[in-house]
Amino acid sequence: MSDFRVYSDIPRIMVPTAAPSRQPSGPSFTKLLNEAVQQVNDVEKGSQGELQKFLSNESDLHSVMIALEKADLSFQVMMQVRNKIVQAYQELMKSQV
Repeated sequence: MSDFRVYSDIPRIMVPTAAPSRQPSGPSFTKLLNEAVQQVNDVEKGSQGELQKFLSNESDLHSVMIALEKADLSFQVMMQVRNKIVQAYQELMKSQV
């Protein structure tokens, strides 16, 4: 008879309850991505500004090359992060629920 009581509780256990809505504690994922893209854009603009200074003889070649390499490296890292995000999204879409 005690087994019957255990089995009668199963429907109550399996009924999902509404989860309380939580406010995110930190910045949103979208906001973080937008800020990262903006930083890469700022580095690119800075390298272009350094190149313009060089063309007007206000800067040396070393500063220009360093700025251009920073911009290139920032862009490469951003593209790798983008690729990982796309890959994770594709994996989620493949998974069966």
